[in-house]
Amino acid sequence: MSTTIIIIAIIAGVVLIGISIYNNLVRLRNNRENAFADIDVQLKQRYDLVPQLVATVKGYAAHEKGLLESVTAARTAAMSAKNIEDKMAADQMLTSALAGLKVSVEAYPDLKANQNFMQLQQELSDIENKLAAVRRFFNSATRELNNAVQTFPGNLLAGMFGFHTEKMYEIEASQRAAMDKAPEISF
Repeated sequence: MSTTIIIIAIIAGVVLIGISIYNNLVRLRNNRENAFADIDVQLKQRYDLVPQLVATVKGYAAHEKGLLESVTAARTAAMSAKNIEDKMAADQMLTSALAGLKVSVEAYPDLKANQNFMQLQQELSDIENKLAAVRRFFNSATRELNNAVQTFPGNLLAGMFGFHTEKMYEIEASQRAAMDKAPEISF
């Protein structure tokens, strides 16, 4: 009777260890899938945010450029006016342009497009840093899963339950040369 209990206890211990190993493999696989979902989230943010940021900066730079061009054109017209009617029209145009500039400066005390470009650069850098972080996390999760699949005793159960080593997030050789260059951003 005591031998039967010992055998049952050994079998129960092996089954419990097997269940523990299987559950750990499932946890690691899910962690890896979650890490990849985080990469998707960051890529989606990049795809959504970058065009919006570029359009915003373009629009603001165009607004500022147009405003400053209208003031410059009005000033030039006022300086080159020959007769009274031309001078009055040029003066009204310059007054209107300067009023627009004053309103813009009051609304935006730091009316400088370069700040928008700096912000765009900062946002792009932030997105790329977040992407690098989630890629590192994904590779860490993949490494943990691969270690569990390849090491004893996990390797005994991994194959039986369809677990296998997974690929790391790496740049393919064909893309490596292109990735060594800084990305080009045009406006």
